[in-house]
Amino acid sequence: MTDTAHARIAEIVKANDVLLFMKGTPLFPQCGFSSKAIAILDHLGVDYESIDVLQDMEIRQGIKEFSDWPTIPQLYVKGEFIGGSDIMMEMFEAGELQTLMQEKGLVSAG
Repeated sequence: MTDTAHARIAEIVKANDVLLFMKGTPLFPQCGFSSKAIAILDHLGVDYESIDVLQDMEIRQGIKEFSDWPTIPQLYVKGEFIGGSDIMMEMFEAGELQTLMQEKGLVSAG
């Protein structure tokens, strides 16, 4: 990954409280895993930004190195890498993702 790509990704992650690197857009996800990730975030009612990695090959490859995670989608909360859609689903089902969002002040309790 180029230094420029790393700097761009770092800046995007830093600038957004909840950020999903995904294939496609929230209204038109381009893979089932991205669709699942969007459904979870929408269910939580949290405000989030998304980056369509299909529109930028440098970010598509760079994010995998940035997070040391081989797949997309990838969720970041307050600059911290959380994981992909499977981890999001496990955390959601266990109530951990809701708790994390509440602890970070991103969604109200209840």
